[in-house]
Amino acid sequence: MLTYDVDIWSIRKRAGRPKPWELRWRVGERPHSRSFKLKPQADGRRAELMSALRDHQQFDEETGLPAGDLMARTSPSWYEHVTGYVLMKWPQAAAKHRASIAESLAVVTPTLVTSKRGAPTSTVLRDALYQWAFRAVRGPEGSWVSRHVVEEPPADICAALEWIASRSIKVKDLEDPTLLRPALEALSLRLDGVRAAENTVRRKRMVLSNVLRYTVEEKGLLTANPLSRVDWTPPESDDEIDFRYVPGPSKARALLGAVRDSGPRGEHLHAFFGCLYYAAMRPGEIVALKESDCTLPPNSPESVKEWGELLLGESRPEVGGGWTDEGTSYERRGLKRRKRGATRTVPIPPVLVHLLREHIARYGTADDGRLFRASRGGRVSSTEYCNAWERARSVVLSPGEVESALAAVPYSLRHAGVSLWIKSGVDPAEVAARAGHSIAVLYRFYAKILKGGQQHSNNLISRALGEDEMP
Repeated sequence: MLTYDVDIWSIRKRAGRPKPWELRWRVGERPHSRSFKLKPQADGRRAELMSALRDHQQFDEETGLPAGDLMARTSPSWYEHVTGYVLMKWPQAAAKHRASIAESLAVVTPTLVTSKRGAPTSTVLRDALYQWAFRAVRGPEGSWVSRHVVEEPPADICAALEWIASRSIKVKDLEDPTLLRPALEALSLRLDGVRAAENTVRRKRMVLSNVLRYTVEEKGLLTANPLSRVDWTPPESDDEIDFRYVPGPSKARALLGAVRDSGPRGEHLHAFFGCLYYAAMRPGEIVALKESDCTLPPNSPESVKEWGELLLGESRPEVGGGWTDEGTSYERRGLKRRKRGATRTVPIPPVLVHLLREHIARYGTADDGRLFRASRGGRVSSTEYCNAWERARSVVLSPGEVESALAAVPYSLRHAGVSLWIKSGVDPAEVAARAGHSIAVLYRFYAKILKGGQQHSNNLISRALGEDEMP
């Protein structure tokens, strides 16, 4: 029990004892004492207790310690604390967010240690934290527990977990905010030591901030969030897309054709890549696309140039079976950064209307109506469509271009599609709505193209003003 009812008495000397100098004090109804070999030692401890009183700290009646000392003595290690945080967050967190928490804490935790002597390699330690300590599975009683509690990890993983458990600092030590600086520096780098993208740093720092806020507000293990007291800003990075490596319309069409001509799986994925380019959809949105989401004009000569429309409301991003409740390699969720149940309408040009109609006629749909599926009926994996893309690049691009970052990943088609809309003069707000971006994100990533269209906008405004408006 904590109380302010404290008396601290003078030091007395008891002759003939190994530790003759005795400090006595009372907390509530209970007396406490501690003996010292030297009087300065006793004076120093008495000064600490008096300082705690002056700071209006309560004292614990059972141990006689000030609240600050009691907190330091009972403080868990950082490793122990964040393992508990992961298990607390796991039931309600989306699979992608679970993986993000684990990834961020696996970067931070190795920096918050008392010593790096005998440390395992960084790769082994990261795997131990990311795949075993900060990943939850159902325990024998049905509750969520860390994976290494239920499954037997390899010997090197066991050794790494034992090392981090013994070297991790106390949470209370983070009252000194300078200890967080190495953690923040680690968050700003990729595994290969190259500076991470601004979005990545911001996401990982948010995880750390949330953990520390939980530490202060729910657990009461710190008096204040130390992160706000660290004078640190992430290294500046440019989030704008490097349009030297975004394929233009002719190159994009050639790549789509190469996918189609690469064989049976390429033919099946032709419309998949068409959705990436002509509708600027995300891969997770494409694999969730159903026939009922497609409004296609009649298949007749009169409507050959009519546009269709897609109504998107679901995404199935790939995340890995260890992070989903069902053990699937993907999670079913709503659209990115949208409220649950929100939809997005995307008008599609006649060329994509034709591709989708042809795809449905030739391949049908899955039992649940999905247009695109793996050979065994499941979700089209990133490995499958990335392999098809690499084959197409080797056919269309020159050897030098293949070695470059030109159209390096299938997602380049989405960038190409959005870029085409902007260059065509589509209003940025409409571009953002079709692509599922916010206006702020659109301007951050596509600023160079948007700026390039300013002169065209100026000309339109000048024309609207007319000569009679000129002074």
